Amino acid sequence: MAKTPEMPKHRGFPLGLLGTQWQFTIRRANSKVTPLTSWPRQRSMDPSVAMADIGFVQAIWQHFGAETFERGNLDGERLCRLFGRELLPAERGFDPLSYFAKLKLNVPLARKNFPEAFGEVKNEQSVARGVKKAEPE
Repeated sequence: MAKTPEMPKHRGFPLGLLGTQWQFTIRRANSKVTPLTSWPRQRSMDPSVAMADIGFVQAIWQHFGAETFERGNLDGERLCRLFGRELLPAERGFDPLSYFAKLKLNVPLARKNFPEAFGEVKNEQSVARGVKKAEPE
């Protein structure tokens, strides 16, 4: 049996998107770590996928801001959906298989692609993500 690697945990980080199957964190380290690679984002028939991406970017922004952070117990699938665009390696010699790998939020691109995560919601519908904006009351 392979030895399970150590994994830093981000206390206070949201566990996932409430009311959906999408998680933001994992409970324990896995001996087969999901390598961080850039996954293509495609339109989905399930709007909860887009909402999970928005919620994850919002949680990263609120928890870490523009500072560097360790991958830790953050979910590999969620990270891969943003990696290479909104999330960038923050160190030389970046190890995509390490729970201690340093990441950084690419704030300008994240604000452009996920304005809802920063509270900058426009009135028109976001066609790219299929998310309806709340109408002002």
